[in-house]
Amino acid sequence: MTHGMADTATPVRALALVCSLTRSPGESSSAMIAEHVFQTLREQGVECESVRCVDFDIAPGVEADMGGGDQWPQIRQKVLDADILLISTPIWLGHPASVTQRVLERLDAELSNEDDQGRPAMLGKVALVSVVGNEDGAHKVVADVFQGLNDVGYTIPAQGCTYWNGPAMESGDYKDLDEVPEQVASATAAAARNAAYLARVLKQSQYPPYQ
Repeated sequence: MTHGMADTATPVRALALVCSLTRSPGESSSAMIAEHVFQTLREQGVECESVRCVDFDIAPGVEADMGGGDQWPQIRQKVLDADILLISTPIWLGHPASVTQRVLERLDAELSNEDDQGRPAMLGKVALVSVVGNEDGAHKVVADVFQGLNDVGYTIPAQGCTYWNGPAMESGDYKDLDEVPEQVASATAAAARNAAYLARVLKQSQYPPYQ
């Protein structure tokens, strides 16, 4: 392997947690922009899977399993198996969707999940964020989500987000666009490429032990 380069033969798996408020099979802009991220990830040889979280009964709480029919554990296993986690969220009232916040709260349980060298389980995994909305505020939403993911242990790649905002006070939606703006498409591709690269680097050279 050339110094400074990630081995592209290293297998990498990506999981998108789509935090739309719309259940499947309803159309979702958050699902669409996640799929656009996946397009570039697949070109980088990354295996991709998407989960629309609102289709599951995710109980409130900060434990790995809240019991009583909680379906987070089956999503959690996919999270643990993934090298790249994409959180794709709409903006509502200037904030990430409520589903997004619940996902972040459930990920909080992973702070106490450590490997045999004392490292948080999510250390060495990469986080991406994609945001859609028809009001300004994407930077704030990205910052809020990334802060939570970084606290849990995820590593954020350079320019690791993409977003689309429609004009304020209007009802336009990403899924209704005739064509994705070039700047958005470019940001989406760059985020995916950087995430794939960083995930391979971290799989080949893990963070130092905590103990």
